[in-house]
Amino acid sequence: MTYTTDPALITALRARVRDLCEINAVSGDERPMLRHLRQALAGHADEFTVDTAGNGYAVKRGPRPGPTLLIAAHTDEIGLMVKSIEPDGFVRFEKIGGVIDALLPARVVQVRGVQGLIGVKAGHYQTDAERTQSRRAADLYIDLGCASAGEVRALGVQIGDPVTFVSPLVQIGPHAHLVAGKAVDNRLGCAALLELAGRCAPPCGTLVLAFTAQEEVGLKGAKLAAERFRPDLALALDTMPSGDTPDMSEHRDLNVRLGAGPALQVMAGPGGRANLLHPGVRDFLVQVAADRQVPLQLCTFSGGSNDSAAMAWAGLGYAAGSLTIPRRYSHSPVELTDLRDAAGALAILSGVTERMAALPDFAFLEDEEPAGSGPV
Repeated sequence: MTYTTDPALITALRARVRDLCEINAVSGDERPMLRHLRQALAGHADEFTVDTAGNGYAVKRGPRPGPTLLIAAHTDEIGLMVKSIEPDGFVRFEKIGGVIDALLPARVVQVRGVQGLIGVKAGHYQTDAERTQSRRAADLYIDLGCASAGEVRALGVQIGDPVTFVSPLVQIGPHAHLVAGKAVDNRLGCAALLELAGRCAPPCGTLVLAFTAQEEVGLKGAKLAAERFRPDLALALDTMPSGDTPDMSEHRDLNVRLGAGPALQVMAGPGGRANLLHPGVRDFLVQVAADRQVPLQLCTFSGGSNDSAAMAWAGLGYAAGSLTIPRRYSHSPVELTDLRDAAGALAILSGVTERMAALPDFAFLEDEEPAGSGPV
């Protein structure tokens, strides 16, 4: 299938994603992202607030009463945290989120605005086993170019500081819609929500764009967002792995491809333990995608979950689902995505927002009223 979209939108999304990926916001310290979002959303929302946990909420109200639609995109990224500073100035660290040990050696990082690198034993002195086997994160260290612990502390570096990867967003190959870099998960979702905020107003009711905290370490912020606004429909906009590389099997592992449209997870987690998609939400999103002529990839994803699982089981339960944008090389500093898939997700979310006046009630049985939902 050839999947094309507006080149101007691709250009706008690429610029937004590049700006957001340059911001460092490891789980637990999303403040840099929230400051940027507050400024970017000025004039595009009726209000923007931040709760104690670090969630940001952009609220847009329609001209008359109606349902509450909540769309969430998480602001945090995986990274590291300073654990200790050795007397000779080398820094030990802990992992935050799903960091892959094998991708750490010789990686450029940043802490307190200072660039450093994760050290690696000189190749001339590595044994054959060391050349072919990865090392545990616990055995690695960060070199900040300092000769003592005092010199490190003089930079302002202290225990608990977040450490981020240095990997700017770049175009991959000849196509402007293919980009890769660190924190594409989920700066891409945040970029799409910023586009949505600037172009789409609810015809009625309340539209909440929730920029959630600590998704990478337990889907924490999304649960609070759902319980605060009690939405009639909650959607997570996130990224997910693709199964279209030589080391994956599209049929055995994951039937998701780049450039084939956003994905709709009908199952998340091993055996569906994270979430099984509400059938009414599934049918609704499939219909909106068809009406907008956006290809939608239905998939089962046993490898993880996203904010929709937390929102579905918050409070007394909410109708929830997710639109996920495929990416290759997940949880690496070079996550590769196709911006056309993000544009497709944006088109579907625009369609959902336009239908707020006639939003289904999402009762699990057609003759029952859903419990737990209500106005803001």
